[in-house]
Amino acid sequence: MNYAENNRQLQDAEAYPACLSVVVPAYNEKTTLPEVVRKLIQLPSLLEIIIVDDCSTDGTAEVARELAGKHSQVQVVRNTRNGGKTAALKTGFALTKGAIVIVQDADLEYDPADIESVIRPILEGHADVVFGSRFLVRRTTRVLYFYHYVANKILTLLSNALTNLNMTDVETGYKAFRGEIIRKMIIVSSGFGFEVEVVAKIAKLKVAIYEVPISYYGRTYDEGKKIVFMDGLIALWLVIRFNLFCSLGSSFRQLPELRYKPNSLEVERIDTTREPEREQ
Repeated sequence: MNYAENNRQLQDAEAYPACLSVVVPAYNEKTTLPEVVRKLIQLPSLLEIIIVDDCSTDGTAEVARELAGKHSQVQVVRNTRNGGKTAALKTGFALTKGAIVIVQDADLEYDPADIESVIRPILEGHADVVFGSRFLVRRTTRVLYFYHYVANKILTLLSNALTNLNMTDVETGYKAFRGEIIRKMIIVSSGFGFEVEVVAKIAKLKVAIYEVPISYYGRTYDEGKKIVFMDGLIALWLVIRFNLFCSLGSSFRQLPELRYKPNSLEVERIDTTREPEREQ
């Protein structure tokens, strides 16, 4: 980190209180999880890191508990059965207290160093929701599967046609929200369905949405990549389902207030004594 970046982080820490909740869904990621947490701890606006172990079998839970013992900001919860990424996120979102919530995958395909720029439009009062885009402006991006690229473009095009948004990367892993919005959303998909479900439901709110360019350090299947062809077909159906057959009223428990206000980043107080929702 150079002097300018370090100075900006110090200014951010002074300008904004600890307001960021990071939800980390993890399944068999014991190797990369410590590095993810090490980078997240350095974020100037960090309030908490919620690691959701989705019933891993490789020792991820033990590694997560060790990290929680070392860092007071880290909280660990374990799903009793493997329900997929969306189930892990539902568990994590229910536990968040931050005014801003972001998703961080545990596999390091997305660099936590980008989070500061992703959440900045919310911090500055311009956005309610921010998506990190791997295609908006080409940054550091590993060259990988052409068919994944084409599938993403098809899903993004269909999603844009139904939401009337001009997004460039609907399947991005970096999605940041005002905490009130994501905690009040009713999430019903499974597997990797969260990515397209959340875009459809956010679009119904007519909130201020921004995209920010991010880096992408993708993995091969030999290195542990989990998404498969069938996930793409399911996502295609879910784009249609949540845009055409899902109303605004069925998308949120209660409609959140619109448009983020600067200098109002205090932590929302919610009931954390209740058990988080889990997939049945």
